[in-house]
Amino acid sequence: MSGRVEYDLREGVAILSVRNPPVNALGHAVRRALWDGIERAEADGEVGAVLIRAEGRTFPAGADMEEFDAPSRAPALTDLCDRIEACTKPVLAAIHGTALGGGFELALACHYRVAEQGARLGLPEVGLGLLPGAGGTQRLPRLCGAGPALEIMLTGKPIDAEEAEPLGLIDRVVKRKPGKAGFATARDMARGARAPQPTGARRDGLADATGFLEAVAAKRAEIADAGAHNPALARIVDCVEAALLLPLEAGLAMERAAFGDLVRTDQSRALRHVFFAERRAAKFPELAGGVGPRPVERVGIVGAGPTGSGIAIACLDGGLPVTLVDRNDEAAARGRARIAAVYERMVARERMTAAARDARLARLETSGRPEDLASADLVIEAGPEDASLRRGLFERLDRVMKPGAILASNSPMADADALAEATGRADAVLGLHFTPPVLSNRLVELAPGKFSAGDAVAAGVAFARRLGKTPVRAGNRPGRIGAPVLAAYFLAVDGLIAEGASPARIDQVMRAYGFAAGPCQAQDLAGLDAVQGLLHRMQGGAEQRGQTLVDRLVAQGRLGHRTGRGFYRYREGSRIPEDDRETAELIEAGRADPGGARAGPGNQDIRDRCLDAMANAGARLVEDEVAACPSDIDVAMIHGYGFPRWRGGPMMQADLTGLLTVAKRLRGYGAQIPGIGEPAQLFDGLVKNGLSFWAMNLA
Repeated sequence: MSGRVEYDLREGVAILSVRNPPVNALGHAVRRALWDGIERAEADGEVGAVLIRAEGRTFPAGADMEEFDAPSRAPALTDLCDRIEACTKPVLAAIHGTALGGGFELALACHYRVAEQGARLGLPEVGLGLLPGAGGTQRLPRLCGAGPALEIMLTGKPIDAEEAEPLGLIDRVVKRKPGKAGFATARDMARGARAPQPTGARRDGLADATGFLEAVAAKRAEIADAGAHNPALARIVDCVEAALLLPLEAGLAMERAAFGDLVRTDQSRALRHVFFAERRAAKFPELAGGVGPRPVERVGIVGAGPTGSGIAIACLDGGLPVTLVDRNDEAAARGRARIAAVYERMVARERMTAAARDARLARLETSGRPEDLASADLVIEAGPEDASLRRGLFERLDRVMKPGAILASNSPMADADALAEATGRADAVLGLHFTPPVLSNRLVELAPGKFSAGDAVAAGVAFARRLGKTPVRAGNRPGRIGAPVLAAYFLAVDGLIAEGASPARIDQVMRAYGFAAGPCQAQDLAGLDAVQGLLHRMQGGAEQRGQTLVDRLVAQGRLGHRTGRGFYRYREGSRIPEDDRETAELIEAGRADPGGARAGPGNQDIRDRCLDAMANAGARLVEDEVAACPSDIDVAMIHGYGFPRWRGGPMMQADLTGLLTVAKRLRGYGAQIPGIGEPAQLFDGLVKNGLSFWAMNLA
């Protein structure tokens, strides 16, 4: 037996204990040992039943994803599950912690399942563009029917053991020590108690064939629009239908074929890339060695405008008390009113109860005095973009805050080192940028300065996660990660418009690619004066980068959605963009040959230029060590700027296209994308050595 699985024989029960920390993943060594353990138990006349359990904090929480792109090694998980189900002696699973993906499929293949109260069960493979590939699509519906099985697999959301028991997925829920309860049941079976049927032979969930097929048809219609972005959805429905229509062996064969097809799709490759990229982004070097966070139990926010109020709402939703401070009591009160209005809308839409609203507002204090921040463990400055004012504010805040409290700036332009030097708490100063709009975006760019202590950085990471955000480490450079990439995207759009592509066509192409809003509509919604400020900070003023359409629109007071005019025209109370003749005339007047005939860039060229510009800006950030690796840029753009997750991010897209191809195209754009057309030096270095951004991620 492998050291990853311990074999023990007690009172006629063979106990197989998985020991593969931290999550007991079902890698090859574990699978091999479990297979050998089942074989040994079946051949031993003293064994009457088998119990599979796990040491540590969880039952196997899934397969080893790093094996997905490697040559298969026997036994495959699907073969192990079939072997467990075929065992002539009852096999029981004792579940604690989480049984997800392959771990849940392993449990489903067992003949009986005991779970600890609160244990979580699920099949999240759809989030990776896959379906359960070890019998989940066949065994699950045989137990609970098509409706619950499809809900579990198509959403990927886990359920509690208490929810799973009435569905027939768990045979017994115990308050604690599922291993002890499972052993007692296995011992009874070993002594002659009636053994349960193998899951594959069960027909509980297939009894109502009409209802089963109706549930399948309803889900097939429901996922029709999303299927192009994630082919796994339709294949899951097909396989669940097969559980009713085909014998088990044929259904399992269909599932395996579907898994093999899906694992090779671009969508699954992208989703798996993002999964690993998120795990990589979570590994801040400052946290190495087990550095713990400073406690953050009360938050102070300076600036009660839309951004500061949004951060306050995120903190209140995370269960934290907040002190919101502005220049005077009236300004702070307006911030409270803004927050209360958000909660009122949520109650009106039944997304929150009145009691929950009241509880959150009870944790909110507002003030016009910075001195009221004395009890805060973390204070976030969310004021206007003014470096000299910010430095003075940090000096004042430092004097009133308690020792050890962390002082952070939300501005992506803030220099954490300069601000640290203005205080007496240099080790507790950070950049902590919440991407607007704060309530809908998950990205927090955490920029430690050279003085920042590890426990302060750890506190920033823990704080972001408590709010349900995704922290990504960024170098202490102006703009952090997202702003330079976004500016490059918008400049590429400006070049495309100058060549004859209309805003509506560009938006249509990028929405078809997967963005929820096209770049022109997105700029209108953000405010064109804000976009102009972004371009100025990232690319210099119009005299340096050349005048853009945004500059001309702002000069005419066309500031986007809030003024009803920008790239598009908007009717009062509507966010739906409508073509605007005045914008078209302004575009034409700004071209080098007004009135000249032009075909304009094609759809493929529009997409390529936008993606290439983002990848090029990302490559420069990696060169300058603003981003630790290319995949951090992908995570930032997905969680903060609407890049479609199933595309993997701009850096992965450059890899899929080929870095040599991207570099050649960038050189060909030349003056069409001012300031960003020349490829970053990183491209040539990687191409020369036969490497990719993906290889840099693994370095």
